[in-house]
Amino acid sequence: MVFRKIAALAASYNRKELTLASLQSLFAQRGVTSFDLTVFLVDDASPDGTAEAVASQFPQVRLLHGDGNLFWNGAMRVAFDAAMREGFDAYLWFNDDSRFYADALSTLLACAEQAAGRGADAIVAGAMRNPLTGDTTYGGYKKRTHGLRWRLETLEPNPSAALPCDTVNGNFTLVPASITRVLGNLDETFTHQFGDVDYGLRASKSGFPLLLAPGHLGECFTNSDKHTWQDRSWPRKKRWAHLMSPKGAPVREWFHFTRRHYGWRWPLYAASPYFKTLFF
Repeated sequence: MVFRKIAALAASYNRKELTLASLQSLFAQRGVTSFDLTVFLVDDASPDGTAEAVASQFPQVRLLHGDGNLFWNGAMRVAFDAAMREGFDAYLWFNDDSRFYADALSTLLACAEQAAGRGADAIVAGAMRNPLTGDTTYGGYKKRTHGLRWRLETLEPNPSAALPCDTVNGNFTLVPASITRVLGNLDETFTHQFGDVDYGLRASKSGFPLLLAPGHLGECFTNSDKHTWQDRSWPRKKRWAHLMSPKGAPVREWFHFTRRHYGWRWPLYAASPYFKTLFF
């Protein structure tokens, strides 16, 4: 299959310069003249003028607006829904704090088209790396079992070959339309996080292949644990407040995720962040 129409989907909130740099790197891609790229960006009421700057510098972007309460998963659902209603051959998730190398999109597409040529449409993720250290930050994950423990481990990309993975981040990920027709949108249960990883795990369970494209395709820092529920130097009361917030692991969302994906182990994993925050 050749992907002729691609919708690129992103969410932004209050990081204007990063958003503009990410869009610039996306529109500067090489070797992608054989298809039409339409960008859907949901700005969640950024107070720093992100929406106005995007409208001025990138008028070709389909700019959608939130009320400040969408967070990442909610905003991505809005973009995804708008794009799916129009209909595209594939949907490219990208994060507005990532910068993409000039051949990133052509690499991602070549990998997806090769998989389709073998008879199986695949979700394809591109690995990001820390621009200072070169360490892999986001991309694909493999499920690993260590005794009774079950965890997702970051997959290091192969420089020259695509690798199978079990789920993905949404930093730079291509989802063919054939898969969206089965799985639909990101799960509305989630507010901020879990939605991309959940989507990849659901795709795996539905029999769709997931691949990590060769090499690193861009740069993105990881989110720091400082001043989160995992920061043990922070007061326990503040750690608990963060844990219950959309950017932590609110009970309904975390229980939904663990029950769906952790099998018989799910009650242990469901209780784990709350136990650690209260007692450690």
